[in-house]
Amino acid sequence: MEHIVSGVGVLDKSLVVLNTVSTSKCTLSELVERSGLSRATAHRLAVALEDHGLLRRTVDGRFALGVHLLALGRSATEQFPLVERAAGAMEELRAATGESVQLYVVDGDARVCVAALESPHGLRTIVPVGAALALDRGSAGRALRGLVGERGWVESVEERERGVASVSAPVLAEDGTVVAALSVSGPMDRMGRSPGRRHGAAVVRAAAAVSGPPPT
Repeated sequence: MEHIVSGVGVLDKSLVVLNTVSTSKCTLSELVERSGLSRATAHRLAVALEDHGLLRRTVDGRFALGVHLLALGRSATEQFPLVERAAGAMEELRAATGESVQLYVVDGDARVCVAALESPHGLRTIVPVGAALALDRGSAGRALRGLVGERGWVESVEERERGVASVSAPVLAEDGTVVAALSVSGPMDRMGRSPGRRHGAAVVRAAAAVSGPPPT
């Protein structure tokens, strides 16, 4: 696991613990192995995070993410007006395509999913809110970098994940700068090898509905 270093040691190590547990619930021994921290440090930080409600202990004694993170996540969403603004367009896009819909923004050298709606189909792609993905793979990464061409959308086929295709379009600010990417993704059994032909126009319309000046 890549560790981000801010220079504030206890904060960096605490986030290592949280990020490690976010991948799956784990015992203290598993936490030590996955995080690379010493047993004493991992235990001390995990217990402190538990005291603050950021971690919790399951009935079998494993560490899991705490319920206080739910409140923090809700507050973060409320303070990110683009998510609320995109909600209607994302619902319409899911209804029009029948596929999963995601909204991404750039965060450092990654793209982060800030809103997501799952396809009603049993076989579907799932990108959890908060997931950080590479900017150099997948259609959303290219849309965030403005690499869409005249048609206004960009597609990817099995670029980030085998058997998955996606179509993305940039969400633009009033001055034309890219502020987010709106995506549709799904299994190739439904999306095909040219997903842009099928869903590109719908994705562009949805992105355009979200683009423009910020709400007052």
